[in-house]
Amino acid sequence: MHLKEVKAPADLKGLDYEELDSLAAEIREELVSTVSQRGGHLASNLGVVELTMALHRVFDLPGDKIVFDVGHQSYVHKLLTGRYTLFHTLRSFGGISGFPKRSESEYDVFETGHSSTAISAALGLARARDYKGEKHAVIALVGDGALTGGMCYEALNDAGNASTKLIVILNDNEMSIAPNVGALSRYLTNIRVSKGWTSTKKKVKRGLNNIPVIGKPVYNLINWTKDAVKSLLVEEDGFFTALGFHYFGPIDGHDLKSMEHTLQLAKEFDGPAVIHVLTRKGHGYDKAEEKPEMFHGTPPFYVETGGLRTASKLPSFGKTMARELAEMAREDPRIVTITAAMPSGTGLSAFQKEFPERMLDVGIAEEHAVTMAAGMAAGGMKPYFAVYATFFQRSYDQLIHDVCMQKLPVTFMLDRAGLVGEDGATHHGVYDLASLLPMPNMTVLAPRDLNELKAMVRWSATYDAPLAIRYGRKSIDQGEKYPYAGFVPGKWEVLEQGSDCTLLAVGSMVEEALATREKLMNYGISAAVVNCSTVKPMDEEMLRSLKDKPIITMEEHVLVGGFGSAVSAFCVAEEIPGPLLSFGIADTFVQHGRRDQLMKYLGLEPGQMARRICYALENKRGMKHE
Repeated sequence: MHLKEVKAPADLKGLDYEELDSLAAEIREELVSTVSQRGGHLASNLGVVELTMALHRVFDLPGDKIVFDVGHQSYVHKLLTGRYTLFHTLRSFGGISGFPKRSESEYDVFETGHSSTAISAALGLARARDYKGEKHAVIALVGDGALTGGMCYEALNDAGNASTKLIVILNDNEMSIAPNVGALSRYLTNIRVSKGWTSTKKKVKRGLNNIPVIGKPVYNLINWTKDAVKSLLVEEDGFFTALGFHYFGPIDGHDLKSMEHTLQLAKEFDGPAVIHVLTRKGHGYDKAEEKPEMFHGTPPFYVETGGLRTASKLPSFGKTMARELAEMAREDPRIVTITAAMPSGTGLSAFQKEFPERMLDVGIAEEHAVTMAAGMAAGGMKPYFAVYATFFQRSYDQLIHDVCMQKLPVTFMLDRAGLVGEDGATHHGVYDLASLLPMPNMTVLAPRDLNELKAMVRWSATYDAPLAIRYGRKSIDQGEKYPYAGFVPGKWEVLEQGSDCTLLAVGSMVEEALATREKLMNYGISAAVVNCSTVKPMDEEMLRSLKDKPIITMEEHVLVGGFGSAVSAFCVAEEIPGPLLSFGIADTFVQHGRRDQLMKYLGLEPGQMARRICYALENKRGMKHE
């Protein structure tokens, strides 16, 4: 059977192992081919081909339920559940998502996108099943990196205590996005490097059963006292057993027959079970095996070489930030950087090369990272936590209580703020301003380009209070046309003068505002452009000076609670005219697609904004004439 003939998981059940091996190879070819064109999460999906096939053969989907932690490893699942003909649209505007999507298929039972949530969700599904008197299986597929997130332990503790029937598959590939860190990672490593209890028990059984007369009784005695024997051989499952789970493993995740046998045992077990599966990230594509971190989430690339199809000539905001911090750290021993399992994605690898002992990777644990940073600041250090804006959402309580309330000098470098493109709704960083602006003691900055970011990072070393600097995924350098004159906190920068209206733009939207100004000139409208680099505190003096000219706010952020809302609130309090228009993201979750497509979809393309401004100004003039 060829991949294109697989319409549902049931189609796999009648295949022999030779046919399944051929199908696995075809799946890997499809993964590499599509992701090389569309970009996406390649290494993790290559590593779970046999595991996913085994799941779909042993269990009866969609009656049985699978929850994928994070969900970036669900591509194989999509291919095996009737989405082969749509797979070429992966992560494209209007195409299928790179993550599980309930609206996309009945086989996607729970939407994920952030780590460490699957066990909680699966336990909820299992309890719903129990309340309704149903009998189907519920499985959570969790990467070992996800277990660095505290939510997993809350769920494991609850599930073990509840003793409900739940299967947790621990996909252990020694990688999350960066190599895993922490005590649990070392614990799993100890299990991996041992020969494994399962294989040892088989050898003991085989050896004892070959001894006449006494062999079998001795084996039975050992089997009754397995915990004591395990402690003598290798105490590989004490952690999960202590939580109330039955432990299976470690199992070779690329051995389909072994996987199916173990899954069947777990399926029949009446209680919570953990299956420890060993896989190799990038398995089957040599470039991804050699550099799994690079191919975790990759832009389009050339299959033959692994090289990227397009690459920006500019450094990323993250790398620029990290290099600036490294220069500062040579003179300031207080500076330390923190990442939550993403040193490469946030750019901190550049800092780590020079100061490895001053770059701390805490794993997928944003909440811990924020409070730890607060403790370091209270202890006299100058911590910088670099994190994607979407993942920063996970640490809201810590931001309030542990940083802002104590007015501690923690600096948050919020990467990927705004629309991030093909990863979609779970990854767009469009809620950070709404969470940061209400916080007393918090200062919020947004650079218009790489040069302003450098100036802000330099200034941050002198600032003794909570600070957030947000910047987008797209690198911008406006230095040639708009040389940077220097950063003054609380003061906005006028880039272009205009007599008819003023465009107040934040961060990435400064570039869009300048393009909108050009479009407005075609309508005979002269618009000023202001770079609102300090979002909090705002430049109140400038706002008051603009009371006789229509103002328009622009932000790559949700409108509710964002920059436009803050400007409107100030204007109401000051009894001066508020914004004529506020451009931003409406009250909706934004789908996946290229950033330019999404901007147009949201009405934030310069031509669209220029037309709306033109109509609004005409209406305002008409009302005055009446």
